Amino acid sequence: SPSHPRDGDACPHRVSSVLNRDVKQFGKKHMFDASEETCWNSDQGTCQWVTLDFPCTVKVSQLHVQFQGGFSSRLCTLEGCRAGEELVKISELYPEDINAMQISFAAPQARGVEETVLDKLKITFENSTDFFGRIVVYHLGVLGERL
Repeated sequence: SPSHPRDGDACPHRVSSVLNRDVKQFGKKHMFDASEETCWNSDQGTCQWVTLDFPCTVKVSQLHVQFQGGFSSRLCTLEGCRAGEELVKISELYPEDINAMQISFAAPQARGVEETVLDKLKITFENSTDFFGRIVVYHLGVLGERL
């Protein structure tokens, strides 16, 4: 069964922006704190993103994301690479504009993340449902195994 290869504190991560630069209320750490009350809220602008630098090489099998409805992304592009390499496109995901947790599986017959070995993952939210391009993520999880 898949395990979490990362948690928010053990895995360095970066985001494109934070609403009003208020990291205490809307910072990136809130995507990983398992709280229903907190979230990462991007500032306005097109193509918001999150990068994860895993502490060791992982084989990714699932992506879990929970948006706030009205502030989700119609298109998520996943890019990844091994240490010291350039990012390459892995896949595109088409999330729904809903509040519920959404899971993309690596199963070949399912639309979603292909099982990929990498050290770095970048998720780009390319088509926000918000007029101003803001993205709100309550939970982001990457499942797989350490290699």
